[in-house]
Amino acid sequence: MPLHKAFLPKAAKLFCLTLIFLFAILKGFSQQGRSVADFDKGWHFQLGDIKDGEKVDFKDSDWRVLNLPHDWSIEGTFSKENPASPEGGALPGGIGWYRKTFTIPATSKNKLIYIDFDGVYQKSDVWINGHHLGFRPNGYISFRYELTPYLNFGGKNTIAVKVDNSVQPNSRWYSGSGIYRNVWLVTTNKVAIDHWGTCITTPEVNDQLAKVNLQLKIKVAPGTKSVLIKTTIYDGAGKAVGSKTSDFALKVAHPDNVIIDEQSFSIAHPKLWSVDRPYLYKVVTSLSVAGKLLDQYTTTLGIRYFNFDADKGFSLNGKSMKILGVCDHHDLGSLGSAINTRALERQLQILKGMGVNGIRTSHNPPAPELLDLCDKMGLIVMDEAFDCWEWRKAKYDYHLFFKEWHRQDLQDQVLRDRNHPSIFIWSIGNEIPQQSDTSALRLAPELAGIVHSLDRTRPITTANDRPDTTNKIIKSGAIDLIGYNYHEFDYATFHDRYPGKKFIATETTSGLETRGHYDMPSDSISRWPEARKSRTRQKMNADFTVSAYDNVSPPWGSTHEETWKVIKKYDFLSGMFIWTGFDYLGEPTPYSWPARSSYFGIVDLAGFPKDVYYMYQSEWTNKTVLHIFPHWNWEPGKVVDVWAFYNHADEVELYLNGKSVGVKKKNGEDLHVMWRLKFEPGTLKAVSRKNGKVVLTREIHTAGSPAKIELIADRKTLKADGRDLSFITVRILDKDGNVVPMADNLVNFKINGQAFIAGVDNGCETDHDSFKASYHKAFNGLALAIVQTKEKPGNITFTATSQGLQGASVTLQSK
Repeated sequence: MPLHKAFLPKAAKLFCLTLIFLFAILKGFSQQGRSVADFDKGWHFQLGDIKDGEKVDFKDSDWRVLNLPHDWSIEGTFSKENPASPEGGALPGGIGWYRKTFTIPATSKNKLIYIDFDGVYQKSDVWINGHHLGFRPNGYISFRYELTPYLNFGGKNTIAVKVDNSVQPNSRWYSGSGIYRNVWLVTTNKVAIDHWGTCITTPEVNDQLAKVNLQLKIKVAPGTKSVLIKTTIYDGAGKAVGSKTSDFALKVAHPDNVIIDEQSFSIAHPKLWSVDRPYLYKVVTSLSVAGKLLDQYTTTLGIRYFNFDADKGFSLNGKSMKILGVCDHHDLGSLGSAINTRALERQLQILKGMGVNGIRTSHNPPAPELLDLCDKMGLIVMDEAFDCWEWRKAKYDYHLFFKEWHRQDLQDQVLRDRNHPSIFIWSIGNEIPQQSDTSALRLAPELAGIVHSLDRTRPITTANDRPDTTNKIIKSGAIDLIGYNYHEFDYATFHDRYPGKKFIATETTSGLETRGHYDMPSDSISRWPEARKSRTRQKMNADFTVSAYDNVSPPWGSTHEETWKVIKKYDFLSGMFIWTGFDYLGEPTPYSWPARSSYFGIVDLAGFPKDVYYMYQSEWTNKTVLHIFPHWNWEPGKVVDVWAFYNHADEVELYLNGKSVGVKKKNGEDLHVMWRLKFEPGTLKAVSRKNGKVVLTREIHTAGSPAKIELIADRKTLKADGRDLSFITVRILDKDGNVVPMADNLVNFKINGQAFIAGVDNGCETDHDSFKASYHKAFNGLALAIVQTKEKPGNITFTATSQGLQGASVTLQSK
């Protein structure tokens, strides 16, 4: 079948779904014949280029002892002089060494032992007992080494990892440094499911029946005559809904002692995975030889079907919808790049709250935990591989390694990720410099071929910032969805340029905003920074802020409202991925130093929504919304623009100190209403009405001087697992309980109990205080503290104080 037909709504479609690494969510687990142990604890770390750090007898007793995941850059000092530059986050890189001594029981001598790294940034070398296992330059790829031949069973073993992030700039955004994702020690018998060794497809899906195919890659010991393979599919309640047993006879020798088996199942009345109900099944495969159970392997299955249509756009399970996505980089704000499942979950919960149903993993393979969460929470993922190919963007980026490593890295990404039901699109590149060069005619088909050799169930795209007919990636015919980065004013004529082709907005908008800052007037749009050749170059803000009225974008971008008005108008525009969901470290457009993080996010770096969040919430969700802004603290007589985002109502009436200043209604394509008032202190009240009946009421009060601190913990009951987090919002209030909108008080934090402060932040793009301090200034009335549990249960008391303010405490419980 020609590839482009594989995505039409026919029963012959295959959809590769869900291998969730359960051990990436849990601390480690054992199944029959297989154990996956959390290998994150008790590493010794030293920053610097250490001579002989790989040798077994090297003395590391004076090194720092820490638990992984770990990002050493986030612990450093912001500086314009750091080689990463402000575009890379203005934090230090360098070389770091990690060492760990461990034992393997003598009883495991006849087993196979592996170490799995979910991600190391970057250029990692790994040794076991002085033996060099390998080198991986890609900082975002997951990889495995077998340890078995080099282990001292029943004795001590030493693993050493050198991480080299010293040659910079090697990234256009903050990368972090170190073993920043999880590490696992895997033990199996010699007969076992291979690494990433299952692939599930669903060739036929409807409301009555789903056909499921399972392909298994199995390692076998020499001399094995047969393997009994039994697979059972369980629904969400644990009830068996399908089972198959096959006896695989090894009549001839198999290359590399690996066999391939396939099993097929039929599930009656399947519950389909969707963004609103992400239903998951569990597939358990057992391997037995001569009546002895040797391995048990769990794959998670989500059943769904989807289609991209050139005229009708995107549909999921037969229902038309748009992909309402965001792009996000991998850092977790003040936690840096060190992966934490709860921090990721919080980000996704905030985004789901505004109506997001899609995530683009910009511009690299994500942490496994992100995909697990998207599977469970119902988010459509564009899984992206590369930010460049053979030509560079940064002087020392992946282009130096592409020729040697692209095949291995891309294969590993697809093998690891292809079973996730949340993944709908593969992206083989972002804004590739070669897109207008004939070399793309060679490279794009090669990369697409690598993906298709492992998964033909999803379309492939590239994110093109030059999507005209000179684009050689598009011309190659290798991609299934034509991805546009920006160029939103060309969307309407897409089919004039590419008749019969399918569209996806791979990256849009790039609106610029500082949370809580407002410049008047609000009804004109600025493009910052203007092109150097412009004769009317606009003066940007001396304090490195950008107005939060959604009226500033870079020259290549557009505002949120400009973009959404176009996307919502045309059915064939299958979806969008906004740049970006969250602010991120690095790339501080439109400024550079002293700015060190981005202004692009709909949500700031600390996780506090900017006002435009509520525009999307009013458009993308069924929640009833009435959001008015800005704050109401201004100089007397100043002309202030008041905006309201609303839905489920015909009109909004605004009152100032009890007097109506007018009723406003959205007309045509309007997404907000606005009043222009002279400021007088007091109360702004907005009332939305439908058919004359009040829907919602919102008030903003002029705040007085800072008087007290309020603490709001997102979660008060935590797990005593050494990883769980509580995000505590710090609000500076006046005596009446109003947030003081420009408060910047220095707040000191203290914690008692089995927890520690993992990070502090305030969302300000120019704040250079350490993220790891026990204090932080508020920014526009808000700050954030992140509390992380230790491994003992008990009460945790978190206290915040500030000179001249009434302090506050909150009690958490760790269980």
